[in-house]
Amino acid sequence: MVVATGFFDGVHLGHRFVISRLVEAARQRGEESMVVSFWPHPRTVLQDGARDLRLLSSLEEKKALLLSLGVDRVEILPFTREFSRLSTEEYLRDVLKARFGATAILLGYDNRMGSNPAGPEEIGHIAESLGLDVIRTGSISAQDGPVISSTRIRKALAEGDVCAASAMLGYDYGLLGVVVAGNRLGRTIGFPTANMQLYEPLKLLPANGVYLVGVKTLGRELYGMCNIGNRPTVNLGDAISIETNIFGFNEFIYGLDLELRFLGRIREEQRFDGMEGLRAQLSKDREQALEMLAKINAAL
Repeated sequence: MVVATGFFDGVHLGHRFVISRLVEAARQRGEESMVVSFWPHPRTVLQDGARDLRLLSSLEEKKALLLSLGVDRVEILPFTREFSRLSTEEYLRDVLKARFGATAILLGYDNRMGSNPAGPEEIGHIAESLGLDVIRTGSISAQDGPVISSTRIRKALAEGDVCAASAMLGYDYGLLGVVVAGNRLGRTIGFPTANMQLYEPLKLLPANGVYLVGVKTLGRELYGMCNIGNRPTVNLGDAISIETNIFGFNEFIYGLDLELRFLGRIREEQRFDGMEGLRAQLSKDREQALEMLAKINAAL
């Protein structure tokens, strides 16, 4: 069993580079490939900035992404305080080797593990002393720029740059949730919206604003424009809502799944003097969204 281990939040292009090497190495050795990951995120257990932590992928999204890359097995270990006290040697010997039958471990350029925590060079030496083969990988950059990382992707999303985030991820960043009842104000001005409640509360939201989105519901692939924010024109509270006006769609979907893919940012969230000003801006937003969509389709 050839094993790669880490949290792999978002399973971005940097992770995919590592996973491709994992799958390739396992096939060359005539063995299976395995990813060993953790849940919840270590910071939520160790309280290291846990209040500000937001994730790029839910547990189910992460597992599905890893399996889609050809990994034979994905094992998720509960991350607890007791687990966090394992040394690098204990984790390699008692978990990866004894429990999962690892014969080789794949190490990325920034791998860390154990309560120490050891870096790639030290991990490699310990693994070899335990009889594990060590396969090393480099790093991957975005268009010859900085090394791709979950931190850089989170920063891009926090700035509303969903295109840059998706370029580093290797797929369109998305949200998954259930449609819940709203105040139905959008319907009164000709822009009915589906209000989403996320299945994963810690999923990172792009910066407040209006976005062109791909929409999946009722088994159909659609498009729309999504507003993320606290709706300053109609609501003075701080609660953040996720509202999507689905183009050419007016069916009852309360209580059903809604999946969004972020394709581009239209504008920042704004406050208008009244509903007429909001309606006029939404008409402009829809025109701009359709123009963006036409350009995207033309480039395919």
